[in-house]
Amino acid sequence: MNRLLFFILLICTFQLTSGQSNTRMNNYWDNTYYINPAAVNSKYAAVVSVVARKQWFGVDGAPTTFFASGTTYIDNLQTQFGVKAFADEIGYTRVSNFSLSYAYSVILNSDYRLNLGVAGSYQNLSYNQDEVDALTPDDPASFTRMNKTSNYNCDLGAEIKNKTLTLGISAQNIFSSFFDENKLQNNTNFLYAKYRKMTKEPVNVGFGAAAIQYNSILQMEFNITSYFNYNKVPDFFQAGLFYRTRTEMGGILGMNLNDALHLYYSYDFNVAGIRRGNTGSHEIMLVYTFEKSPRCTTCEQ
Repeated sequence: MNRLLFFILLICTFQLTSGQSNTRMNNYWDNTYYINPAAVNSKYAAVVSVVARKQWFGVDGAPTTFFASGTTYIDNLQTQFGVKAFADEIGYTRVSNFSLSYAYSVILNSDYRLNLGVAGSYQNLSYNQDEVDALTPDDPASFTRMNKTSNYNCDLGAEIKNKTLTLGISAQNIFSSFFDENKLQNNTNFLYAKYRKMTKEPVNVGFGAAAIQYNSILQMEFNITSYFNYNKVPDFFQAGLFYRTRTEMGGILGMNLNDALHLYYSYDFNVAGIRRGNTGSHEIMLVYTFEKSPRCTTCEQ
C-alpha cells in the first residue's frame, strides 16, 4: 500500500513540471492510452488503432502527424502491455517516438478499479535537408545543427474508473524536465475526467473535461458527445463537440463499421490569428478490437 501511495504522489509531483511543445490528437477521448500509459482496456483481448492528423490544412509546412497504438490485456495477471508510435512532421523537421508500456489494474471493489502505468520511449529528431533554403547551401556549416538526434524518455500515469466515470492523471516525457539532452519532446501533463451514461436507451450522453499543461501554457478542454444505439448495436454512431481554451473548437464523429472496426473523424478550427490561410485541421482514426475468447469450462486446469 505504501508503494501505491508513493507512485500516485510521484505522478502528482510531475504535474508541476513544464515543457515547451505538445503533440497530441483530438480523439484521445475515445482512447486515452494515447495520453496515459495507465489507460487499461480490459473489455477486449487486444485493441489496435491508427490515426492520421493534418493540422492547419492549406499552410505549407504545417504539422502532419501519424499515430499508432496496440494494447493487450491479460485477465489472470490484471496486466496490460502496450506499444505506441508516432511521427510528427513540421516543415523540414521530423520527430518520432516509439514506446512500450506496462500497466497494472488494482481492483478496489466491485465497481472501481485503479490502473497504474509506466512507459519508456525512444525518441528521434531528424531533418529533411533537401527542404532547407540555406543562405549558403554549399557551406557545410549551414547544416551542422541538423544532425540526427535521439534519446530516451519516460511517461507515468494513473486512472480510477468504473463503468461510467474515469478520472485520470498523466505526465509525458518526464526526463525532459530534468535533462537538456532529453528535450526532443517536452514534458506535458494531463488531468482529466469523463462521464459516460451507459444505458440501453436510443441515445446516451457523455461529458469530458481536461486540464493540459506544457511550458507556461495551461489549456482547458471540454467536450460533450451523444452516443446512438441502433438495432441493439451499442454506440452505432456518435457525434460530439469540444472547446479548447485559446480559441480552438471542433467536432468529432464516430461510427461502428462492424462489430470490431470503428471509424472516427475530427475537425477543429482556430478562430485566432492562425485562422488566416487555412481551412482547419482534420483527423481520422481507425480502431480494431479483438474479442476475448470464451473461457473453457471443460478444459483441464
